[in-house]
Amino acid sequence: MTPSTSSAITLNINGEKYTLPVDHRTTLLDALREHLDLTGSKKGCDQGQCGACTVMIDGRRAVSCLQLAVAAEGRVITTIEGVADGEQLHPMQQAFLDLDGFQCGYCTPGQICSAIAVIEEHAAGWPSAVTDDVRPEAGVPALSAEEIRERMSGNLCRCGAYVSIVQAVAQAAESAGSQNKETVA
Repeated sequence: MTPSTSSAITLNINGEKYTLPVDHRTTLLDALREHLDLTGSKKGCDQGQCGACTVMIDGRRAVSCLQLAVAAEGRVITTIEGVADGEQLHPMQQAFLDLDGFQCGYCTPGQICSAIAVIEEHAAGWPSAVTDDVRPEAGVPALSAEEIRERMSGNLCRCGAYVSIVQAVAQAAESAGSQNKETVA
């Protein structure tokens, strides 16, 4: 008997469950774009090198062109379509708009999803390749421009909007930090 090469899967995307039949070789990116018409995530290189397809899976960033859709079943997937709160833009989206963190906009959805995860990774104390002191007792390093550039290095922008992208990430991180302080107070 020949094993089946397709099955019905249920994906939890942006708080909604979608059940769809997929070939087992279908990437999450293709499932999002071709099966569910969630076209915010872009197909750039299709090799995991450009970051245009970045989404968040269980709160961690992932390049969806390398993730099989069947492997994402049962996990929480957030795409660019799911980061805003209704009509209220996510602070990262607003920062990209305020600071012109885009030009053509093709890479922007992946940049924003990655940047949201960068702030969460940083707040959790995860070091990067440029973090000076990685000892836990050193605490969370400052989110400097160098830290942001390193942490965002998996997302390419062919237009070269990097300066504005770094500024947007810094502004959104600062906004998130001040909101967290207000929540604690």
